[in-house]
Amino acid sequence: MKRFHVHVAVDDLDGSRAFYTQLFGAEPAVVRHDYAKWMIDDPRINFAISSREGGRTGIGHLGLQAEDAGELAEIRGRLAAAGAEIADQPGASCCYARSDKHWAVDPQGIAWEAFHTLGEAVHYGDDHGPAKPPARACDPAGGCCAG
Repeated sequence: MKRFHVHVAVDDLDGSRAFYTQLFGAEPAVVRHDYAKWMIDDPRINFAISSREGGRTGIGHLGLQAEDAGELAEIRGRLAAAGAEIADQPGASCCYARSDKHWAVDPQGIAWEAFHTLGEAVHYGDDHGPAKPPARACDPAGGCCAG
């Protein structure tokens, strides 16, 4: 079953963490000095926040998290059928996780990330995004990624 993903850039990580912990009624599943992530089952969402220097605040990107490679391929197929230019990013290391990803941009310029998490990563992100990102795509090196 897929999970909806939202990544928000924040100025005040501690204040935002306290707010979302109360809102979701749960502690984050992942907490780092610059990042927190909640894996909520009702509603089924992967909600992440980060405070990255030089980044803008607000919604960084939206996405769909697949539970396996088959679901990820299905989501990629839907993006392609919608006419999106897709940037594939296998084996990405971002947001303290390793993932296979596909990036696309919707007609309004909102970046969408489809991903399947493969495991944990030690650092926030070592990758620099896809080699050829779609037009106006989210740049993971700029603080935009899931996990």
